[in-house]
Amino acid sequence: MGLRPAYKLAAQAMGETLARRDLGLVYGGGNVGLMGIVADAALAAGGQVIGVIPEFLVAKEVAHTGLTKLHVVGSMHERKALMAELSDAFVALPGGYGTLEEFCEVLSWAVLGLHQKPQGLLNVEGYYDPLLRLFDQAMTEQFLNPAFRSLVLEASEPEHLVDKLASYQPPNVNKLIGQDTQT
Repeated sequence: MGLRPAYKLAAQAMGETLARRDLGLVYGGGNVGLMGIVADAALAAGGQVIGVIPEFLVAKEVAHTGLTKLHVVGSMHERKALMAELSDAFVALPGGYGTLEEFCEVLSWAVLGLHQKPQGLLNVEGYYDPLLRLFDQAMTEQFLNPAFRSLVLEASEPEHLVDKLASYQPPNVNKLIGQDTQT
């Protein structure tokens, strides 16, 4: 759940916001951590929640059994692929390695042109400030095209982040630094 109570409150607010706006939730299918809280809050508010979980995690009894739909897949790779296919946007709440890896993977897919879906960080109490500074440093050091820095949306409140996701317009650029073809 993280150290700060604000993380849990933000997770609850995210689930409620999605349900109130009639937006479904696609997530990793677990009943633990902040994502379990998001799922429970969305369900309690009448929302639709789809989980995607690999079989080995079901066996460890972490699968959420009260979802609208639960897909059980064979591997983490299958999980991420199906979640990406079913999703219209991607949001990361505060989390650890798995959260960072999944967020950066879909971010890389956007840079490669594999999707044009919005991606956002729920930056609760500045949790993602160091990561955002790293992205800025990558841009300053010319490892990241400035247009692709705009792929990462962020807000500290779920309502504001969902607004940004809804109004997102993907950049149209060549991924190579110094060879922009912005239109």
